[in-house]
Amino acid sequence: MAGSRRMMTGAAALSLIFLALALLRPIDHDESQYVAAAVLTAHGLLQYRDYAYLQTPLQPLLLAPVAALAGSLAWPALRIVNALFGVVAVIAVAGAARTAGASRWLAVVAAGLFATTDILLFSIGTARNDALPAACLAVALWLALRPARTRAVAAAIGGLLAAATAAKLSYAFPALAYGGYALVDAHRQRPGWVLAGVAPLALFVAWTLWLAPQGFAFGVFVFPQAAPDQYYRAAGRAWKLTASAKIIDFVKFLALGPALLSLIVVGIARGTRRPVLPLVLIIAGLFAALLPTPTWRQYLLPLLPPLFVALALVWTRQPPARWLRVAMAVFVGAGLAPSLIAIASGGGMVTAIRDGTAIRTAMDRAGATGAVATLSPAFVPATARAIDPRFATGPFYFRSRGLLSPADERALTLVSRDRAAAAPLPPTVLTGGEGPWTSGDAALDQLLADRARGAGYRKVAVPGDRFTLWIEP
Repeated sequence: MAGSRRMMTGAAALSLIFLALALLRPIDHDESQYVAAAVLTAHGLLQYRDYAYLQTPLQPLLLAPVAALAGSLAWPALRIVNALFGVVAVIAVAGAARTAGASRWLAVVAAGLFATTDILLFSIGTARNDALPAACLAVALWLALRPARTRAVAAAIGGLLAAATAAKLSYAFPALAYGGYALVDAHRQRPGWVLAGVAPLALFVAWTLWLAPQGFAFGVFVFPQAAPDQYYRAAGRAWKLTASAKIIDFVKFLALGPALLSLIVVGIARGTRRPVLPLVLIIAGLFAALLPTPTWRQYLLPLLPPLFVALALVWTRQPPARWLRVAMAVFVGAGLAPSLIAIASGGGMVTAIRDGTAIRTAMDRAGATGAVATLSPAFVPATARAIDPRFATGPFYFRSRGLLSPADERALTLVSRDRAAAAPLPPTVLTGGEGPWTSGDAALDQLLADRARGAGYRKVAVPGDRFTLWIEP
């Protein structure tokens, strides 16, 4: 009873910490496309068919009710949901480690180490599509490590892994790895029922493909492969695409927290019977992390749940030496530092809500109506206006060049920078959210401002000198 009470207290404390981080972490322009997708879906539009979405399709539909209920507070609400997905992932890692045979204390320690990695803290502190699949993977691992497997549990594992893949394509690697493991251990894992759990999500993804095959193919496969290469070469940063940069980034992101040292500990463990399934998923997570180019911290997240489960099991059989505990503490500090620095720099949802209120007030006074064209669509829900679907991807498609023909752009509801001058504008244009303060490029916003000015739109300043409205004459 006392142990359960302590676990509940720890989960509540973790929830408060993650929620605070989600509300305080500075704004990142990466969030715009995910907020826009959830909001547009909440208004009855479908990804790929009615607006472009550059990921696999699950998250917008799953989170559309959250955006609908939150209304003008959709952006902070989506951050809060992401933080709670992170809490689920951490609890599931502790549960999986305990189920697999780790001591209660070391299961909690390993989950706590997972919670201090910068990879996880960044992923759950922004409105992106990283926390949902990580939570699905961690819970699936927890269920898969149970000694007895009912049909319902096997189907749930399949459904969770399919959901992870339907939210972010890189999770297909752990899903396929588990599928292979289930076939080898068919008596315990019940692969037929795992496949039955996969089926509903597979049908959902197939349905979105059937609705808009060209949009699906472009958003899920073509853009993620072609756009980063084009962007980094055009920016004079082709070195980010090299194998050496990939290795450096991989090690760097793992070292921001205890993941790197944990990987070494699990990899060199001797004299212990290392757990098979977590190791299989660790290898799959390495492929998921290293396949995209360039490598960013959130790409390493599929590796972490099985890694920290394996660490708890290794330490249960071979307790860590004092020097290793001290080294882990040092890496924990390195994992927490980026988030603490980010919070200290200010911003976050307080800034987003304040800016959104200022933009809405300026729009009301200027009589702004209709949809809003902007490279920062995450700010639009606060204004009670609609997002122009052509800008649902924020700056990411807009900054590309030549990936689609003019006809294909129109068919996929997109606008690129080179064709902005000829694209019709909605009644309102908003600029100012794409700049260094959101890790963006102010030159892109200037292109949109020049287009509005050239069309004779009236310039309206927004209090705070950060945003500018352009109103149809």
